[in-house]
Amino acid sequence: PVAAAPAGDANVTAPMPGTVLNVVAPVGTAVKAGDVILILEAMKIENDIVAPCDGTVASVAAKGTSVNTDDVLATLS
Repeated sequence: PVAAAPAGDANVTAPMPGTVLNVVAPVGTAVKAGDVILILEAMKIENDIVAPCDGTVASVAAKGTSVNTDDVLATLS
């Protein structure tokens, strides 16, 4: 579980290396803490990447993007 970030700008980072399989919440989507933003595939397992706090998706990695641990997957404002 990820600790809740304070209200305002927040970065959502990759917990492990993988590939963005699907974007569930595109830019402009209002999300609540715990809502799924995207699906990250790592070692053939699909991992839900969730919002750490309430906000609006300001940016999100594109489907098919390869990421490393701690890369920014999305930003919330």
